[in-house]
Amino acid sequence: MFRTRVHNLFVSSDGYAAGDRVTLEQPIGEAGALFSKFDGRVIHGIRGIDDPVTVDQALFSMWGQGIGAEIMGRRKFGPQSGEWLDDGWRGWWGDEPPFRTPVFVLTHFPREAIEFANGTSFHFVDASPGEALRLAGAAADGLDVRIGGGPSTVSAFLQADLVDFLHLAITPIVLGTGVRIWDDLAGLEDRFSVESISTASGLTHQLWNRKSRQ
Repeated sequence: MFRTRVHNLFVSSDGYAAGDRVTLEQPIGEAGALFSKFDGRVIHGIRGIDDPVTVDQALFSMWGQGIGAEIMGRRKFGPQSGEWLDDGWRGWWGDEPPFRTPVFVLTHFPREAIEFANGTSFHFVDASPGEALRLAGAAADGLDVRIGGGPSTVSAFLQADLVDFLHLAITPIVLGTGVRIWDDLAGLEDRFSVESISTASGLTHQLWNRKSRQ
């Protein structure tokens, strides 16, 4: 049975995980400071990284391990809203998106799938969290499914009790505004066991593992 996982979800000290407004210039709104401690080189593993291996890097590298498909919200794919325009937009990541798996983008507006040579494919689905997870689970071919964000999508899957593992990276900044992760999730901690570790970078990593549903 596959698991549903969230990795490298950066959250400010006051609970915000993205800015209010996504634009071409600001893919996560005014919350770019959240990622000031993020070493994106290691998301596919730490091989080839000459720097000393840190706890942060080791935890960041879990992102791609054992993942067979991803689900993301439309705002993670791009800044557009409404009907899709014929503007050639293929996501933020150019010709080599880092996912290398099928990715299911939640949207109310249909669009043809997009495929890349490195194994990434984007499929645009109008689906509830449960329906999207069934599609992604079938595409993952026995591997796990990653809920890639943004925070509203992660929150929807948490509210539906469909997340088995959640990795938060709490960043010591105060944003004061943006998209919160914890709204409408009172009592969530009762469903999970939670471990925390703080690192020399100032990040606090929280690992939430879903308790048995029996």
